[in-house]
Amino acid sequence: MSVTDVDRRDELLGRARDHDASVAFLQLGDPSLSHELTRLADEGIATITLIGISLGPLAPGHSWLRRIAAHWWRERTGRRPEIQVATRLATDPDEVAAALADKLAETRPITGTEPGLTSPAWEQVPSHVRQVLICRGPRCTAKGSEETARAVILGAMEAGLGDDDLLITHTGCQFPCNQAPVLSVQPDDAWYGNVEAAAARAIVRDHLADGRPVEAYLLPR
Repeated sequence: MSVTDVDRRDELLGRARDHDASVAFLQLGDPSLSHELTRLADEGIATITLIGISLGPLAPGHSWLRRIAAHWWRERTGRRPEIQVATRLATDPDEVAAALADKLAETRPITGTEPGLTSPAWEQVPSHVRQVLICRGPRCTAKGSEETARAVILGAMEAGLGDDDLLITHTGCQFPCNQAPVLSVQPDDAWYGNVEAAAARAIVRDHLADGRPVEAYLLPR
């Protein structure tokens, strides 16, 4: 479900292989859920059980697992398998093996009547003042950008910054990799390097909440 799960692909693949399962991603990872459902359906699998795994911040809500599976099911031409979705997420690494073993106990079928992928609420560009771009490229991830993202999200909540203030976005590589973890703020054209959790909290407090860039972490432009 989350970018963190993409970062832990190898761990999840290993756990999946132990239970004759496969892995797919809702965002920023391959194979996508739709692609994997197509592969399994084309192989003649009759019943597919989906278990949502969400180990990190900025994951979509659990309902998106059903939305995307239902969209695929409605669009599927030819034979469609039965799809069961576990009613709760695995949110801790220790839960993943248990989830695969007992399918999280309770599941609900996809019926095709689930909400679609569009809504009037998602028609317009949001009215945020700033967009915070958190690099999740390989070097930044290795140097702790997951904790950077967590600190930005929690700090924004504590500062009372909402959707009209910030749009927080994970990105691929932003290029100054030697300065990892990297975070940039637009349209301020402010690029920050070595943004560990403590630095992220300072950036939220001083720059995002009070409009004062944090010179100690700014990168030259």
